[in-house]
Formats: sequence, C-alpha cells, structure tokens
Amino acid sequence: MHHRHTLAAVAAGLLLTAGIGATIPADAAGAPAPSASTPATALVVDTRWGGHPAFDRLVIDVRGKLPPVTVHQVRSLHYDGSGNRVPLAGRFFLEIKLSPAAAHDDAGRSVYHGPRLVRTGLPALKGVALTGDFEGVVTIGAAFDHKPTYKTFQLHSPERFVVDIAHPMVGCGA
Repeated sequence: MHHRHTLAAVAAGLLLTAGIGATIPADAAGAPAPSASTPATALVVDTRWGGHPAFDRLVIDVRGKLPPVTVHQVRSLHYDGSGNRVPLAGRFFLEIKLSPAAAHDDAGRSVYHGPRLVRTGLPALKGVALTGDFEGVVTIGAAFDHKPTYKTFQLHSPERFVVDIAHPMVGCGA
C-alpha cells in the first residue's frame, strides 16, 4: 500500500513539473527579462547630419538594439505605402532601410523627432527625408548632386547608424 502512495506522489510530481514546464515559452528559458527602457522593436528617433572637412555625416539614432540596415543607391525616392515621389532635389539618391524597426510607439504616436523633409546645404549631402514608417520598416532617403562615395558603420551606447559621404571632387570627372 505504501508503495502505491509513493508511486502516485512521484507521478503527480512529474505531471506537475511537466505542466509548469509547458507554460514557459521555449525562447524564454535562460533568457534575461527585457528591460523596461529597451523596446522590443528598434525605434528610430532622430536623423541628423554634419559637415566635416572631407566628408558629410548622416546619423540615424535608434532606441533599442540596432536592427539590420541596408543602403542602396536608387534613381528616385518614393514614400513607402503611397508610392508618391519625395520632393527632394538631387540627381543621385540613397535609400536607407532599417528593419525590423518603427518610428512610432505601440499606440501609434510618433517617436521620431528628426526632419521629415529638409535641405541640408552641405557639400555632398543635399537633403534628407523620412520616406517610410510602414510595416516594420523605417526608410530614410538622402539626396546628392554627385554620385555619392560613402561608407557605413554602427556606433553604440547610444545606438546609431552612420553614413559618411565623401565630398565630391568637382572638376575631376566626379
């Protein structure tokens, strides 16, 4: 009789353990809890620029972990979603996409404090526009009079994506 009670207790313990284990998400096992100050989706909060002696710098500030970023030269810039052309003067354009990312919070309020559309007046970088915050992709467009020669990199604490654009060598076939 004692043996049956022990067996029942062990079986109940195994079932209880299995039940508790089944309620823990598989990706949460051993993972640290997310910080209240770190958003689950990267938030694009600002775009800024500056001129230097040999290059112009475009910086995209992100709250949270910097997502993958792609930079492509395109023939023209268009607003995501609508497809309307972005009224930014230039002959050459870069399209910078951050994904997964957003420029708004969960309630739909904008967290982006940078320019929506602006001329910069710098030697290489002529203009910047927020061209999209649509379906988990934030897109920034940049305009140039000359084909841009650029390099990209990431900086941390705080998180930001950087594009350095060399000044054009006017009169040298550039």
